[in-house]
Amino acid sequence: MDSEELAGRLAADGWALVEDAADADVAVVNTCGFVEAAKKDSVDALLEANDLKDHGRTQAVVAVGCMAERYGKELADALPEADGVLGFDDYADISERLRTILGGGSVEAHAPRDRRKLLPLSPVERQDAAAAVALPGHGAPQGPGAPQAPADLPEGIAPASGPRAPLRRRLDSSPVASVKLASGCDRRCSFCAIPSFRGSFVSRRPADVLGETRWLAEQGVKEIMLVSENNTSYGKDLGDIRLLETLLPELAAVDGIERVRVSYLQPAEMRPGLIDVLTSTEKVAPYFDLSFQHSAPAVLRAMRRFGDTDRFLELLDTIRGKAPQAGVRSNFIVGFPGETEEDFAELERFVLHARLDAVGVFGYSDEDGTEAATYDGKLDQDTVDQRLAHLSRLAEELTAQRAEERLGETLEVLVESVEGDDLEDEEYAAAGRAAHQAPETDGQVLFTTGAGLSVGRMVKAKVVGTEGVDLVAEVLEEAGR
Repeated sequence: MDSEELAGRLAADGWALVEDAADADVAVVNTCGFVEAAKKDSVDALLEANDLKDHGRTQAVVAVGCMAERYGKELADALPEADGVLGFDDYADISERLRTILGGGSVEAHAPRDRRKLLPLSPVERQDAAAAVALPGHGAPQGPGAPQAPADLPEGIAPASGPRAPLRRRLDSSPVASVKLASGCDRRCSFCAIPSFRGSFVSRRPADVLGETRWLAEQGVKEIMLVSENNTSYGKDLGDIRLLETLLPELAAVDGIERVRVSYLQPAEMRPGLIDVLTSTEKVAPYFDLSFQHSAPAVLRAMRRFGDTDRFLELLDTIRGKAPQAGVRSNFIVGFPGETEEDFAELERFVLHARLDAVGVFGYSDEDGTEAATYDGKLDQDTVDQRLAHLSRLAEELTAQRAEERLGETLEVLVESVEGDDLEDEEYAAAGRAAHQAPETDGQVLFTTGAGLSVGRMVKAKVVGTEGVDLVAEVLEEAGR
C-alpha cells in the first residue's frame, strides 16, 4: 500500500517507474521495521540496491517505510550505503527530496518521534487534527501551502477522490489489491512497537475507501482486502464504531468487485453485528483473521490482551454456527517472558481444538522500546526454540487436517495464475484462492486442468484433494453474478 502511494506521487510528478532496479536513477526501498527477519530483509534489499551503483545506471539508494521511520538517523549512521533515510513526514515532498539527492545534495535523515503524541488522546477529536499529520495511505495533509495533485494525471494513477484520498499507482496486474481502511493503533500490547512509529488509530473516511475501490475495479481488480493495524476499531474516531458493518455491503456492491476481504481483527473487539455482516453478506468473504497471539490468561495479561481458551473457542463456535465454511487464521507468540509449561500446554489445547485454516507461529524476542523488553522471567533461547518447533509442527499437521475436512466442498475460487503466467507448480494448470484463503499466507486452490480459465475469473469448484494447506479442485462452472 505505502509503495503504491509513493509510486503514485512520483509518477504524478513526472518520474518514470521502471521494472528493473538497474535501469533506475534512484532506487527507493520500502522497508519494514517490526520483526528482526523483516528488518534483515530490508537491510539486504538496501545493500543489494547499493551494489547497482557500481555496475548500473543507479546513482542513489533511498530508504523509506517503517524501518526508516522507526530508526531514522540511527539507520543512516549504521548504513552509510543509503543516500537518504526518509520518514513519513517526507512523503508529501518525496520528489523534491529525491531530486536533491540525485543532484549531489544531502537530505537530513529523518528524526524519529513517538507518533502517538501527534494526535489527541480522544479518538473523536483526531479527524480534524489529522489534517496536519502525515498519514501514509490517507493522502497528503491539506491546507495552505500543501502540495496538490496535478489536474491531469498520467494514465493508471488513482486521483484523489476526497479530502484525504491518496494518489496511487498499481505496481502489478493482480486481480487482488489491498485498500487501507485505517492507520495506527490505540492498543498497547506489551510486545508491539508498531503504535510508536505508525501513530494513533485514524480511520479513512468511507467516501475515500469507496472511491479508491471503484477506481481499482476500473483497473480490473476483482478482490479487495481491507488492511490496517486493527480493522475492528474502524469508525470509532468518526463517531460510529459500527461503521464497518455499514461500509462492507457498500464495497461489495461496487461494480466489478467480486470479493471483499477484511484482515486483522481483534478477538476482544468482535461484535455480533460484525460477525453477522461477515458471514451473511454476498461477496463479503466469511474470513476471520483473528489476532489471538496466545490463549493462556496469565500470558495474555502480560501481553496486555484479553481472553482465554474457552472464550476464544466460543467465538469460533459462534462464527461457524453462522457460516460453517468460514475461514479462520491466527498468529501466536511462544516463549513470552514468564510463559510456564502449563501456559504453553494451554495454548496447545486451544490450537488442537480451534480447527484453524492457517497458523503463524513466532518465537518471542525483545523489540526495542516495548514494555515486554523490560520484563523479568525471560526464557532461555533453547526453550523458546523448542516450543516454537513443537507448535509449528503441530500447526502444520492440524492445518493439513483442516484442509482435508474441506474435501467435497464447493468453493468460489478467484483464478490468479494459469499455465505460462507465473504459475509456480508445473504439475497444475491454474491456481487461485477461495474465500477462506488470503493472499500469500493461507494456501491456494490448484486445478489440474485449466481449460477456459483465465486470471481474474471467479469459478465454482469442487475440492477433490489436498496438499498440505493447499486444495486440489475441479471446475464446476463460472460463478455467475
